[in-house]
Amino acid sequence: MNIFADFTARIIKAVEALDLKDNDGVSPDLSRIAVEPPRDASHGDLATNAAMVLAKPTGQNPRALAERLAQALRDDKDVAATEVAGPGFVNLRLKDGFWQTHLTALLGEGRNYGRSTVGGGRKTNVEYVSANPTGPMHVGHCRGAVVGDALANLMAFAGYDVTKEYVINDAGSQIDVLGRSAFLRYREALGDDIGEIPAGLYPGDYLVPVGQALVTEFGRSLLQMPDDEALAIVKDRTIDAMMAMIREDLAMLNVHHDVFFSERTLHADNAKKIRSAINDLTLKGHIYKGKLPPPKGEKPDDWEDREQTLFRSTAVGDDMDRALVKSDGSFTYFAADVAYLKDKVDRGFVDLIYVLGADHGGYVKRLEALARAIAGEELKLTVLLCQLVKLFRDGEPVRMSKRSGDFVTLREVVEEVGRDAIRFMMLYRKNDAPLDFDFAKVTEQSKDNP
Repeated sequence: MNIFADFTARIIKAVEALDLKDNDGVSPDLSRIAVEPPRDASHGDLATNAAMVLAKPTGQNPRALAERLAQALRDDKDVAATEVAGPGFVNLRLKDGFWQTHLTALLGEGRNYGRSTVGGGRKTNVEYVSANPTGPMHVGHCRGAVVGDALANLMAFAGYDVTKEYVINDAGSQIDVLGRSAFLRYREALGDDIGEIPAGLYPGDYLVPVGQALVTEFGRSLLQMPDDEALAIVKDRTIDAMMAMIREDLAMLNVHHDVFFSERTLHADNAKKIRSAINDLTLKGHIYKGKLPPPKGEKPDDWEDREQTLFRSTAVGDDMDRALVKSDGSFTYFAADVAYLKDKVDRGFVDLIYVLGADHGGYVKRLEALARAIAGEELKLTVLLCQLVKLFRDGEPVRMSKRSGDFVTLREVVEEVGRDAIRFMMLYRKNDAPLDFDFAKVTEQSKDNP
C-alpha cells in the first residue's frame, strides 16, 4: 500500500465532509492536495497542504480551515494526534498500531513491497548507453547507463513490459577508423614496427589484444587479402571484441540489456529497412523533393545546396525539414533513425524512451516529429538528456577521449570506489544538471561524502 496515496484519499474524504464551496457554490478542485513527510520529523509522521490550497478558492482563512480539518482527522482510526502549523499546514501523528501493521505487511512482501500494476503491461522500450563500439566504457558513459537502467527497473516494477535496448553504432565512419586502428595493432603483433599511431586513429592500448587475437586466428593471411576484404574482417572481429568488453564493463555496474540492436542490420540487403521506412512515410505524404534553405549560424552535417529527398518534419513539430539521401546516393544518419524508430514500432512498442547525452539535444525535436509521422498520437516518445560528468583526480580534470587514448575507464572507477557508490552518485542530481565526480569526496568517510 502507498501510505501517502492512502492518506491523501482519507484527507479528501474529510474535506468533502466539510462541504466547502466557492463563491459560485461549486466544490473546489481537490487535485492539488498533497501529503508528504514534514520537513522536521519532530512535527509528526505526515503533513498536508489541504487547507493552504483550498482557503483562497473557498474564501476562508487558511489557519481556521486547517483547524476544522485537523479536528475532522482526529476521528480517523489510525490518527493519534493532529496539529496546525505555520500558515495552515496540518501535521498528523499516526498510532503505533498503524506502523506495526504496515511494517508486518512490508516484511511479508519482501522485495515485492511497492510493486504495482500502474503500467498495465504497456510495451516500453528504454534505449540507453548505446556508446560507439570503439573502446571500453569511460565514466562519461556511466551516467546514461545508470539513469536508463534505474528508470527501466522502476518502470518494470510498476507494471510496464520493459525492454532494455542498446543500439550498436556499427555502421558509421568511426567504424572504418576503428578497423584501420586495429589493423595497425595486427601488424604490430606480427612484429612490424608501426611507429606512432597516425593522427585520427585510435591509439589506445585496448586494441593491442585485438591485434594479437587476429594473429592467432589468421596468421599473416590478412596481409595477402585485398584491403577491403581484410578490413571488413578486422572490423567485424574488432566490433565483437569491443562489445564483449562493453558488456563486461556494464555488468560491473549491474547494467544488463535485453537487446543489442545492430545499426548495420538497417543497411543490409541494399538498405532494405531504410528504403521501406522512407516508402511508408512517402505514402503518408511526409517525403518530398526540394531544397533546404541555408541555415543560420553553424551548418548541420546534412545540409547541401541542392535538390534532395527531404522529410517534411516541420509539419509535425520540428524546426527544419531533414535530408534523407546524401549527394553520393547513400543515406544520411537521420534516414537510419527513421528505420530504427519504425522497427521499434513494428515490434509493438507504444512507449519509447531515449536516454541520450546532452550533446544530442538537437535530436529531440526531430525524434518527436518522426514519432508523430510514423505512429501519430498512439506512440509516446520521451527523451531524457544526461548532462556531462566531470571527473577530477587530485584537483585536476581528467580527459576522456578515446582518440587520444588518455581516459579513465569505467572499470577503473568501479574498482576504485565500488558499484553502489557510482550508481548513487549518478542519480544524486537530476539527469539534466551537470555533475562533478570527485574521487576524494566519494571515497572519504566524512559528512562531505554525499
